[in-house]
Amino acid sequence: MDALLLTHACQYVGPGAVPVLLREQHRLVCHDTGFVNPDVARNFEIAHAGAVALRGQTPDAITEELRERGLTIDAVVSNDVFPNTPLPIEDVSLETLRQSVEALLIFPYRLTQLLLPPMKLAHRGTFVFITSARYLQPEAGFSVATSVRAGTTAFALALAKEAAPFGIQVNVVAPNYLYSEAYYPRARFIDDPAGRREIASKVPMGRLGEPQEIGELIAFLASGRSPFATGQVVNFTGGWP
Repeated sequence: MDALLLTHACQYVGPGAVPVLLREQHRLVCHDTGFVNPDVARNFEIAHAGAVALRGQTPDAITEELRERGLTIDAVVSNDVFPNTPLPIEDVSLETLRQSVEALLIFPYRLTQLLLPPMKLAHRGTFVFITSARYLQPEAGFSVATSVRAGTTAFALALAKEAAPFGIQVNVVAPNYLYSEAYYPRARFIDDPAGRREIASKVPMGRLGEPQEIGELIAFLASGRSPFATGQVVNFTGGWP
């Protein structure tokens, strides 16, 4: 059975994407670090009827579990996360940099290596990589997120070039100022008037992006309805910068 795989389904763009993808009647298969706990995985499936919560945590474990469940993936939303801790470049530990590269670049790279060959054989498939628009205007303190996310964007564009002759579509969604508890938590940037003013001073739309708004964009790009649009970076930023 063909399905769409969403990584880190409970984090970053996941909460906005899951309900929209289910509404679009995707056979939705989800990975999340929390799913190592069987109760968390079961509760997720109950809350999101029709979704499958995988237990595998590494790309190799995920693809093995897909094989065991008899699931063929024809669309991937690579939604990868790593904490942002603003630091001057000279204060960033190399271990933090390595962990970020592992989470934001190596994980999606390896997952792509494993899922791409069957798509090539089928001459169809779709990848959507969720990265970041920070590259448009780098900020002091965010060298790790800016550089590693940009690396993943570049990888996606390279993949788009290689995969296009096989009918495989690859695009990037690059958010900034999207509400998520990981990066722009509600208590600071929505509930706090000072936080709302800070966002309004930077974002032309005057607010954070809503999870469902980015979910709608992801669902369209993952749908395959416009396959000639490939190798594109769509900035989801409310007009910033």
